[in-house]
Amino acid sequence: MEYGQFCPVAKAMELLGEKWTLLILRELHMGATRFNELQRGLSLISPTVLTKRLNELADSEIILRKKIPGQRGNEYFLTQAGKETLPLLKGVGDWGMRWARGDIRDSDLDVELLMTYLQRSIKTEALPGEQSVIRFRFTDLKKLHSWWLLVKGCNVDICLEDPGKEVDVYLTTDLRTMVNCWMGDETYRAAIADKRLQLVGPSALTRNIQLWIADSIFAGIPPAREI
Repeated sequence: MEYGQFCPVAKAMELLGEKWTLLILRELHMGATRFNELQRGLSLISPTVLTKRLNELADSEIILRKKIPGQRGNEYFLTQAGKETLPLLKGVGDWGMRWARGDIRDSDLDVELLMTYLQRSIKTEALPGEQSVIRFRFTDLKKLHSWWLLVKGCNVDICLEDPGKEVDVYLTTDLRTMVNCWMGDETYRAAIADKRLQLVGPSALTRNIQLWIADSIFAGIPPAREI
């Protein structure tokens, strides 16, 4: 896409304005490095489009493509130019929280994206012992309703099948409530009081879930109608 203008906004949009490009950069900033990790965070993107966008970003030197040692496939890393897109993404996200989230449709509630974000949001240092297991069950979903986060040291793995280990915390809720709580649109305390969210486990962990699950970086930004 070319705009034929010398304006730096136009030149930046030639590199970043294609569909999915900013979301791919979002996932890279969040720690994804492999093709399947990017797909998990962008569930509606086709492999063909993802490959094309990654090639475009690599050609523009916004990301660096490296072969995975001893394996097939590549890993993708932000270059300095890519790293400097973080304030841009944060600004877009702040604007979106303020002006574009007034009507979140059910189709916008992506459980795979939510669980990927929750996996990245676990404060491993706040969970005692070498291993912890957190089970999520979404009461309104027929598919993908049960998830396990397996915490080992500083690593958090995500499971769709029971890992066969003792569960430390059971979290039961509906998808919209969990999205709202993590995004800061409502409090965990209010959801628990309304019995839309149930936590079962040691009170040291269930008393304040935010001790071990970080909120979205956009939590706390009020919509424009509340300003």
